[in-house]
Amino acid sequence: MTKFLLLWEADISRVPLDQKERLKGWTTLLNMVKDDVESGRLKDWGEFPGEYAGYAIMEGTELDVLTGTEKYVPFVRFETHPVISVSQTLEGMKALSQA
Repeated sequence: MTKFLLLWEADISRVPLDQKERLKGWTTLLNMVKDDVESGRLKDWGEFPGEYAGYAIMEGTELDVLTGTEKYVPFVRFETHPVISVSQTLEGMKALSQA
């Protein structure tokens, strides 16, 4: 199963100016994130304080990433990167040395 690093950024042009509306929107969004973490769809999630941006870790296929992130659109934009472990990197280096 592939692991993905998702760098996310909230579209602040969609954030309400009214504090009560903003709190309601963020609460809704964070409850969606909490559900994804508790269900295992997201392995980890974090926010970079003060930046309206952060990261998430997801495991699965490219289709899993698409379906897992699409529900946050258009309020959140994602930059997605597949990542490999130390063991996978070592395996790749060994394969290169045998070529």
